[in-house]
Amino acid sequence: MPDRTARACRRPRDPWAEPAFKEWARHVLDDMAPKLAHSATTISLVPDGEGDVKFWVELGASIMLDKPIIAVVIGDTPIPAKLNRIADEIIRLPDGFDSGAGPAIAAAVRRVTEKP
Repeated sequence: MPDRTARACRRPRDPWAEPAFKEWARHVLDDMAPKLAHSATTISLVPDGEGDVKFWVELGASIMLDKPIIAVVIGDTPIPAKLNRIADEIIRLPDGFDSGAGPAIAAAVRRVTEKP
């Protein structure tokens, strides 16, 4: 049986130093961020429940790059108050991605990209 004291005194692993995290961070910096920087707007599906790390990172990057943010909300998913304040457009799709979703999103893109 391993010594419990030695295990308890061991320094916890640094999650930021893990190879999997470093690979993901490199992907964010080399792939996601440049694509976002060259886009006219951000269109994000607001997650339901506990959240989504990809959404959080993209939202933060969109804010830091000063991109217009279009938040797409399915059904009665609650919208956090801060997101409600920072989003340029919030599109609620009560029935999900039905035939009205595309035109609603396209209209929102026109509105945010035509702002002075």
